[in-house]
Amino acid sequence: MHHHRTPGGRPQGRPEGPLARRDGWEVHGRDGELSCVDPTGLVRWRQPCPGRPNAAHISAGRVLVTTDSFEYTAWGHLGPALLLDLADGTLVAELRGERGAAIGGGRFVLGLEGYGAFDTRAHDRDGTVVDSWRSYGHYVVGDGLRVVETDRRRPTRSRVVRLLPGGAVERGPLLTDAQAPEPLALPDGTLLVLDAGVLRAIGRELDDAVLAELLPLAPEEQHRFTGSLGRTAEGGLSATLVERHPTRMGSYITHTWALGLVGP
Repeated sequence: MHHHRTPGGRPQGRPEGPLARRDGWEVHGRDGELSCVDPTGLVRWRQPCPGRPNAAHISAGRVLVTTDSFEYTAWGHLGPALLLDLADGTLVAELRGERGAAIGGGRFVLGLEGYGAFDTRAHDRDGTVVDSWRSYGHYVVGDGLRVVETDRRRPTRSRVVRLLPGGAVERGPLLTDAQAPEPLALPDGTLLVLDAGVLRAIGRELDDAVLAELLPLAPEEQHRFTGSLGRTAEGGLSATLVERHPTRMGSYITHTWALGLVGP
């Protein structure tokens, strides 16, 4: 395991590219506009977007796009979630949610957190709600639908859970960090979770093991750190914690760990 500590400015945002790609189809977004490229490379459609697209999910001829609002609203910068027909961009339904995932058959889950909301709803291909759960976070499709919850309440009540039909929630291990970053799913179904500077492995049965204590963070420190997990070009694992300086505004320190091979 190698650890690098780099002072400097805030890291750059995510690179440019499609919001979603599936079976040769690509959905692109920019401020005020969505577009779709078909498998032949032709732009199939362009549609105005009432916001700033931030993510998209494709399933069986439908695409769900979440957006940020151009203006501050009662829900902060949350914009509408748009369910569109992938073939021609027709709006099927306008929904409300901050984070989504495709769950097959033209169905999606869409979650919302804040102002008393901590909810996930499943929508069919027409946008109708077909199930709902009291849970919200990073969605992992496969081995059922698991959620690495991001509950901002202090102390956090976040867990890794599995959502079951009929609104049931199978509860797994508690998390320390209220805002754990997106997990990394391994081919065997194990989820790697960076939880307050500790790398944890959550198995398919929601069993829990600590893999490495990279930079364990006390509760009063966690708000200054933003984490991420990724795969390296060599197939290894990288973990990053970006630390905001407690007194020098605009000053950051990036901690990076290279953790060796984690599978094919």
